[in-house]
Amino acid sequence: MAPGIADYAERRVRSALRYAHEPVLHARVRVQRHGDPAVARPITAQANLDVNGRIVRVQVAGSVATEALDLLRDRLQHRLEHIARRRKRGAVVEPHEWRHGDEPAHRPSYFPRPPDQCEVVRHKSFTLARCDVDEAVFEMEVMDYDFHLFTELGSEQDSVLYRTPDGYRLAQIDPHPAELAKHFTPVTVSERPPPVLTTAEAAERLGTLGLPFLFYLDGERGRGAVLYRRYDGHYGLITPAE
Repeated sequence: MAPGIADYAERRVRSALRYAHEPVLHARVRVQRHGDPAVARPITAQANLDVNGRIVRVQVAGSVATEALDLLRDRLQHRLEHIARRRKRGAVVEPHEWRHGDEPAHRPSYFPRPPDQCEVVRHKSFTLARCDVDEAVFEMEVMDYDFHLFTELGSEQDSVLYRTPDGYRLAQIDPHPAELAKHFTPVTVSERPPPVLTTAEAAERLGTLGLPFLFYLDGERGRGAVLYRRYDGHYGLITPAE
């Protein structure tokens, strides 16, 4: 990176922190350049904050470091303002709360690595949050995730929430839309159960179809799992802890 980028990153992130609703206990900023010259926006900027115990994550991409950091600052401010408004309302989620202006100008894209060179380089296993759709939407947006794997409160199903051009969509191991816990956020529910696959089969399907992620029933574990593309082109795997 050019000289002064670290100082610029600190100034831009600090300028957004005044919108935090609670003390920011820790902040970490990472700025990386993609190695492929063909990538249109090779600079990825990421901020991870500890806002009084709640982790807030934001990630964007830009053509140059200063552009990426400007986008990071704007998105971080927007995220912190949303959190503050939600807490002020007593954690009541209004319809379309996250639908207006929440999408960043440029989300980072993954490196177009050939499928036969892709490997599962990261495996995260944790106890899935048990929550309703509104809480899942909030968590996904605060953490700036493309999807969120959780256990839906009403149906008790392993579920994944993700964005579509029309809003939010929910996929479940055994879809039962009528059993979902009460929620305010508009969401469509996929009527098709996910495929039953091994991790190797899921990797093959993800590479063949060119999807950003794949939700499937892990035939080895008997639980829902998500295989996703990392920004380096390799795969990451998320599974529930037993």
